[in-house]
Amino acid sequence: MSNTNQESSAPFDVVVMGEILVEVATDLPFGHGVPAQLGISGDALNVAAAAAAAGARVGLLSVLTDDDLGRAIASRIVELGVSPDLLTFRTGQQGVYLVHSDPDGQREFSYARSASVGSSLGPDDVEPAVFKAAGAVIAGGIACAISESCRAAVMKATSLAQRFVFDPNFRPRLTTPEEATAVLAELAPQAFLVTPSFPGETSVLLGSSTPQEAAARLRGQGTENVAVTCGAEGIQLEWDQESVWVPAIPAPSVVDQTGAGDAFVGTLTARLVLGDSFPTAARYGAAASSLVVGGKGGTGLIPTFEQTFAHAATAGNSAEGTVSSHA
Repeated sequence: MSNTNQESSAPFDVVVMGEILVEVATDLPFGHGVPAQLGISGDALNVAAAAAAAGARVGLLSVLTDDDLGRAIASRIVELGVSPDLLTFRTGQQGVYLVHSDPDGQREFSYARSASVGSSLGPDDVEPAVFKAAGAVIAGGIACAISESCRAAVMKATSLAQRFVFDPNFRPRLTTPEEATAVLAELAPQAFLVTPSFPGETSVLLGSSTPQEAAARLRGQGTENVAVTCGAEGIQLEWDQESVWVPAIPAPSVVDQTGAGDAFVGTLTARLVLGDSFPTAARYGAAASSLVVGGKGGTGLIPTFEQTFAHAATAGNSAEGTVSSHA
């Protein structure tokens, strides 16, 4: 059964597409009898929640199971301030992942998502009017890797979007370096923004040894804006003839690093659509991601924009970042 209410009265600021997962989180290594906390996560939901918290009107294109679980997930989506108008419900199995986080926030994952209902997302689910009207459309490498139909849906969305944002989100368990590199090469020329991580993704997908080199390669392929995330160090931004380094903002508390990168992408995109400059939007993204790690699970702590703004303002660095070079 599909939701037919895909025509909204007003365009979305941001549309996110991808798979939603049930999250089973533990503080102890996986094993029989280990207590766990049930949550709802997945990169698409994490990104959408962050974008909504940053002030954007957000739609989430995803497929859920047509049962009590799917409806419970849809309710959580609404709780996070994300519109349910683009959700579709079908018979199938909801994807699940188990995550064990140690006290430093490091994680161990185990997935049960093969042939999930989320991976049934396809081009027919992409409504042209909705995607053309959106301020920005966000998709990631995970969506491109979980099925051929989902990848085709992303490609269709790319051709329709005013601003297409791509987070490579390379996952070796889902795809090969060769396939992920080919997807990035296909999407980079059409992208408004690409957000690879250094050094993991930039070395594997771009053959780059520095954030600056990775950004230059994507810019050379036609990407309009590049934000290379460098973990606890900061973010390298490249656009037009500008090169800016935005320092990371220390996290007040680290409980679980799940969703930190997603929070950056969602916040950054939302603030760009809402009119902030690239360095300012990236600064807010850095602030949001450093707050998110204080909660358990991908959507365990989603800071309000007021909290993100205050955290960025008290970090001791200008929201405009530091200009490192001019091309």
